[in-house]
Amino acid sequence: MLTRTTVAAKRKYNVLDVKSAKKVATFWLQRAKLENAIEFGLPEVDDRYHIWRVPLLGKSSNERIGEVVIDAYTSLIIEDKSTTSDVLESRLLGRNGHKKTKAKKQNRTYVLSSLRNTIAQGDSEELLQELPAGSVNLIFTSPPYYNARPEYTDYVTYEEYLLKIRKIIQNARRVLAEGCFFVMNVSPVLVRRASRSEASRRIAVPFDMHRLFTEEGYDFIDDIIWEKPEGAGWATGRGRRFAADRNPLQYKPVPVTEYILVYRKHTDKLIDWNIRAHPEKETVEASKVGDGYDRTNIWRITPAHDQRHPAIFPVELAEKVIRYYSFKGDVVLDPFAGIGTVGKAATKLGRRFVLIEQNPKYVSIIREETKSWLGKEAKQVHTINCAPIDAENLLF
Repeated sequence: MLTRTTVAAKRKYNVLDVKSAKKVATFWLQRAKLENAIEFGLPEVDDRYHIWRVPLLGKSSNERIGEVVIDAYTSLIIEDKSTTSDVLESRLLGRNGHKKTKAKKQNRTYVLSSLRNTIAQGDSEELLQELPAGSVNLIFTSPPYYNARPEYTDYVTYEEYLLKIRKIIQNARRVLAEGCFFVMNVSPVLVRRASRSEASRRIAVPFDMHRLFTEEGYDFIDDIIWEKPEGAGWATGRGRRFAADRNPLQYKPVPVTEYILVYRKHTDKLIDWNIRAHPEKETVEASKVGDGYDRTNIWRITPAHDQRHPAIFPVELAEKVIRYYSFKGDVVLDPFAGIGTVGKAATKLGRRFVLIEQNPKYVSIIREETKSWLGKEAKQVHTINCAPIDAENLLF
């Protein structure tokens, strides 16, 4: 007799079945002290988003009053997608159809970050949890490619890669200040064929990133196209076959663009609140963008190359993002810092930086580069899991 393999087992979820999903949800109900008033409907797995949905029913009415949403990979409750305990209590008491009381608006104020320039060595997923909540004003990064080059082979499956990025997007949301921006440079990747009998595979990474952002509590703002000079993508080999024989069906254009995806941490405040509520009006005035700004979402920028790192983005690109989406004095974070391009651009534009990088070789480069950005002030840079910067003997 053949045993059927479930979707959860194929995906290698930690939450494999209905029983496991109910067990996780039970702990959540016990924490909210509602286990005696609520029972479960039939949990369902949604493998598009890698979650379990557990319906919640009132014991006395047997009517659906909410749901618990569980991350199928980690078995953690996704709090912002689950029905809150306050709402559940209200529905249990029969208040759902009666006069609603307006929720008091939180008197949130614009708080300037006290975070120093920081260089941290380690895994962003973990280090982001150590940063103070609301201490970062802008995140700009370009995540590692998914196995597109020999240098990037850390992820066994594409699903594992997306899960890692999701966790970083998720943890970054806590450290972003009210209504601030997360900007990501990303592009489709080509997974080369293993043999002549196989086809290469092109993965539309930007569209999966968009799904992760919207699911993790960000609002989509803009898609900007970074256009490189013609011929910049010829080294990929894409398009050479068609150029040789011109047979239909084999047409593949040479890629010369990447996406700059712009998201804002979800808030009920409009963007101009961040401008009006800023406590330093002179800083807002000094941060205004001058003439010659980009009027369309096509940015034409020449790629950068550095023998010390296989995939850096140009300083000009970082400068544009920082200038358009932050004020002077703000804190700019790059969770995949590489050799520190974002830090260099942030310093030049009068911002502070937080650079997180896992590779010790790149961290060493950042520490040295910081001396040229800040001079003797580099010794004031806060370091995590790496040695302090020695800037005593610099000639400035």
